[in-house]
Amino acid sequence: SYTTKQTNGNIAIMDNKIKLPKLGSIKFAKSREVEGRILNATIRRNPSGKYFVSILVETDAEPLEKTDSVVGIDVGLKDFAILSDGTIHKNPKYFRTLEKKLAKAQRVLSRRKELAIKQKRKLSEAKNYQKQKRNVARIHEKILNKRADYLHKISTEIIKNHDIIGIED
Repeated sequence: SYTTKQTNGNIAIMDNKIKLPKLGSIKFAKSREVEGRILNATIRRNPSGKYFVSILVETDAEPLEKTDSVVGIDVGLKDFAILSDGTIHKNPKYFRTLEKKLAKAQRVLSRRKELAIKQKRKLSEAKNYQKQKRNVARIHEKILNKRADYLHKISTEIIKNHDIIGIED
């Protein structure tokens, strides 16, 4: 990854393209409009081979409206969270749903590694090993994305509906 600072308009967004120093103009999938003054941009590559651009902007935050609602949260193992108003958020087992697929992909990766070592090749040069490594990384990424999405949805819902939140042990 690398981070670059905004100076003299070197970082700019035009429709579905982003202008970056060293890279020039690049097409990208814009998740939402950039509002505010751009401070810097970080470009990073994840293990599955995808590239992401994070843009830091200076903007004014608008407070949420008051709801005059107080809630306590009990975080557990069987259920993810139980609110004091009786709302139960289930604990989806995202790892369990992809466990068999991940185990199979990891076994294939192990065989690819053994074959590369047997052929006296570096793992960085073994193309089938590298492809399988990306496949395993994609499965891990899918699990991570599902968990993060669920947590963001629950936390956003709780914050929008309640003003004061207490956590119970």
